[in-house]
Amino acid sequence: MKKVSISVIIGILIFIVCIAIIAAMWSPSSSREVVVYTSVDQVFSEPILKQFQSDTGIVVKPVFDVEAAKTTGLVNRLIAEKENPRADIFWSGEFAQTILLKESDVLTPYFPSNASDIPDNYKDAEGYWTGTGGRARIFLVNTAGIPSDVIPENLNDMLSGKISPEKIGIAQPLFGTTSTQAAALYAYLGEEKARSFFQSIKDTGVRVVDGNSVVRDMVVRGELVYGLTDTDDACMILDENPDLRIIVPDQKEGEMGTLVIPNTVALIKGGSNPSEAQELADYLVSKEAEVDFIKRGWIQFSLREEVKPATCMENKLVKGMDLSLEEIYQYFSPSKDDLSKIFIQ
Repeated sequence: MKKVSISVIIGILIFIVCIAIIAAMWSPSSSREVVVYTSVDQVFSEPILKQFQSDTGIVVKPVFDVEAAKTTGLVNRLIAEKENPRADIFWSGEFAQTILLKESDVLTPYFPSNASDIPDNYKDAEGYWTGTGGRARIFLVNTAGIPSDVIPENLNDMLSGKISPEKIGIAQPLFGTTSTQAAALYAYLGEEKARSFFQSIKDTGVRVVDGNSVVRDMVVRGELVYGLTDTDDACMILDENPDLRIIVPDQKEGEMGTLVIPNTVALIKGGSNPSEAQELADYLVSKEAEVDFIKRGWIQFSLREEVKPATCMENKLVKGMDLSLEEIYQYFSPSKDDLSKIFIQ
């Protein structure tokens, strides 16, 4: 048996190493990965993250919210990890906690390459977060047996007396998107007028219930004639009952518009995979992602005018409130302080 020379062995080893390097570079499961913390419901977020992974070869490692803690739990975790970040990107179904992360120095600026057509009201001027399609606050009305002149057109109609107050519903305004709408009213109307509005809600006997889905279900059952809820809650049951109707409040000229709640995407300061996080951010704020989420039912309309809304919102122009998300955020604490005195104490 002939002896193999050392030079031949070295050559073979070098060849094997080169092949391994090339294979690693082209492998879809290479070292390219991104860690995303998301409060978007897993049933909606997981499929699009898997699609991104399939399209790009970047391995996505998601951390979903715990239902009991929702967005707050993930935000507290990100703040706790600030000195040693584990996430690369944060994807939220709302905006207040994202702005809190900016104030807590958890985020780093990035301007997605495809977000120029998203209105400035829904983007951070310094690039710390970008909004994308979302939900809106609406009335869900059960029109069975009621005259057309009592169908509400604006929030003040809740206090008009046309319908008995116990037949009108609103979720507890200290939590969820109802608390966000309360902060928006404080920002738009001023503290005194907003406080007066909610005091009148309490004094007149408008039904205050545990959540938006409870409002929706009570309207469906006819226990309420109408109530304030979100488009995602309303749209999922609209086809089940021909008497149900969505009304977008305060849409006439001179009226304030309704609250639009976008998703937000932000990069984490010091994340281990910044380039992959940028690619995912571009993907999540793209028109294609908005169209996908509209089809899946997570959002009902895009922030871009040219993207068609969900079927339940067709032929409904949604005029948002003329406020920046930062302006609304500044009134979260003042509004909650006031409303806890009105509705709890």
